[in-house]
Amino acid sequence: VAIKKISLLQDSSIELCVNEIQVMRDNKNANLVNYVDSYLVDEELWLVMEFMDGGSLHDVIREIRMTEGEMAAVSRE
Repeated sequence: VAIKKISLLQDSSIELCVNEIQVMRDNKNANLVNYVDSYLVDEELWLVMEFMDGGSLHDVIREIRMTEGEMAAVSRE
């Protein structure tokens, strides 16, 4: 599993966290990272998710230049 730690000290974080949990909980798909559970630890919300060996899509996009065809394939999947 992977754990995403989100600080709840910022006002906007709470609403974003609730929305993220609802979307992940309601959308199960073989092509998406699956949500497992969440825990409140001190002032942080820990989201437990399925682990992806290649890292997050955000990290991949930041590090690799993709052609338009590759972006379309990722978006389609």
